[in-house]
Amino acid sequence: MKRRTAFVVGGIVVIALGGIAAWRWWPARVELAHPSRGPAIDAVYATGAVEPTVMMPVAPRTGGRLLALETDEGGKVKRGEVMARLESADLEHTVQEMRAHEDLARSNFERTRGLVEQKFVSPAELDRARSELDAAQAASKRALAQRDYNQLIAPADGTVLRRDGEIGQYIAPGQAVFTLECCAPLRVAAEVDEEDIARVAVGQAVAMRSDAMPGRVFDGTVAQITPKGDPVARSYRVRIQFANADEIGKLGLRTGMTMDANIVVARRDNALLIPSRALHGDNVWVLADGKLQKRAIKHGAGTGDQTEVLSGLAETDRVVLSPVDRLREGQRASAANAEH
Repeated sequence: MKRRTAFVVGGIVVIALGGIAAWRWWPARVELAHPSRGPAIDAVYATGAVEPTVMMPVAPRTGGRLLALETDEGGKVKRGEVMARLESADLEHTVQEMRAHEDLARSNFERTRGLVEQKFVSPAELDRARSELDAAQAASKRALAQRDYNQLIAPADGTVLRRDGEIGQYIAPGQAVFTLECCAPLRVAAEVDEEDIARVAVGQAVAMRSDAMPGRVFDGTVAQITPKGDPVARSYRVRIQFANADEIGKLGLRTGMTMDANIVVARRDNALLIPSRALHGDNVWVLADGKLQKRAIKHGAGTGDQTEVLSGLAETDRVVLSPVDRLREGQRASAANAEH
């Protein structure tokens, strides 16, 4: 019985050792690829949104209830056009009062001038009457201007982006009722991480995409970089102008659409590239003479599913795609695919 048990145990040990030897020496099947040559673009990624170059809030100088709206969101306005009116009953009464004072002062001036011509009063009386007329006219003009403040006038040609206020609502002085887009084409305001902002400069090319318009790429250039960053978000605002700014509105882009931007820092047209899935940290696995070698490389820009190799590889090397942790130095391996 003991001899039989020993025989069984010995068999298990032999099988286990055989399995270990087979695992150790049997060639691994790996997917391979050769490095290739092509363009490598070193870019800084940023996210942002489409915005007008110029936005103007339109607000009343005096408070009052909103009486009428002459335009609304999306409406086109011309400079000087009335956009809304606030109630002005009290101001209208003030205008009438100031006009009455002006009429009285004018009548008094004419009467005094006649008396001076007849030498019934001194010329000083005429000077006083003229002064009173001038003051009354100024007060009347001021009352008219204050009444006109209750009309919201478009400061320039443009499009109404937003309206904040309903008829009957009290509007405080300085409270914006409309936000007007005008005077310049759309642009993109993007946020760049503080770790990357040193690599960004005015004039760099930018490639942009929007989820709202899939499949379309918008070209632009960096126009401005804000000198002060956001310490909470740890980012800096970069403003990007479109390459074909005059045509952007016709393409369907709208204010507020989000944008993914790639700011091109450098472009190398004949870079050595490998599939990004060959990377294992800062290393790749290379198959040479039927055995695996772990090779440290210096990689550069990533271009989609390709990564630039700056040093550590040659075009003739064969790299392992999607390497797994069980690979080891010196392990025998063979290609599991038609190499490309």
